[in-house]
Amino acid sequence: MPDQRIRRATESDVDSLVKLIYELAEYERAPDECHITPEQLHLALFGPDPALFAHVAELDGEVVGCALWFRNFSTWDGVHGIYLEDLYVRPAARGTGLGKALLAALAEECVRNGYTRLQWWVLNWNKPAIDFYESIGATPMDEWTVYRVSGPALTQLAGTTPAND
Repeated sequence: MPDQRIRRATESDVDSLVKLIYELAEYERAPDECHITPEQLHLALFGPDPALFAHVAELDGEVVGCALWFRNFSTWDGVHGIYLEDLYVRPAARGTGLGKALLAALAEECVRNGYTRLQWWVLNWNKPAIDFYESIGATPMDEWTVYRVSGPALTQLAGTTPAND
């Protein structure tokens, strides 16, 4: 049996996490959109005011998967939840239970802290991920549409509000 474990990421995991993020971008058909540096990730995870958290999945001592997440807040429930930004397990390590174990670790985090939800997005074309998520009891939120403002539209929008002194 291979030795598997899930644990919170440490500073020594940053380079491995960056590699996994780039692999995920490749898998999601958007490698040119990924620009994160180890320095940026280190600051986000371990800087003076961390707003991002991570768990890693190890197989025989090698980091082969990760879950990067942050807290969100439900105004209706009045408590925090977890938003899973990235879940990735290298193809060679899929089917070993590591993806489910990463999600279980985040579910534990929710239960331990009184959070009411764990949520994430999945690309519509990613049928293997959708099937996996549904197999663990996740349900799609089909009535919602994701919107984003970025790039020049973000800059333009920011320039339309009067300054608050």
